Amino acid sequence: MFKIPPIPDKKYFTIGEVSQITLVPKYTLRYWENEFKLLRPIRKSSGQRRYVKEEVEIVFKIKDLLYNKRYTIGGVKKYLIGDKRRKITDLQPNLNLEHMPNSKFLKNIKCELQHILTLLKK
Repeated sequence: MFKIPPIPDKKYFTIGEVSQITLVPKYTLRYWENEFKLLRPIRKSSGQRRYVKEEVEIVFKIKDLLYNKRYTIGGVKKYLIGDKRRKITDLQPNLNLEHMPNSKFLKNIKCELQHILTLLKK
């Protein structure tokens, strides 16, 4: 398993700092921003990128998957989406299905909403 080196304890990182920390060129980071939805740094009014610590960790993960584990770009996308889903399901509490509405109830709501929509279109 790939171990992420220590990341400085800062709130925001510039693209140059992320490039130095991860040893990934700036142009590659810009490309990855277009390819991976999880990598979306905040932009200041001047247009400068501001990465948070979690995004630096994502850069390390992408780098490991592409260069060490030899994933394709598409493979990394699928892996990250699955990883994100796993984290979300791990955070959700166990649902008590007794309190969930049944499908007949939901179908009735859907019919009512469709009826309202047709009235609004008139």
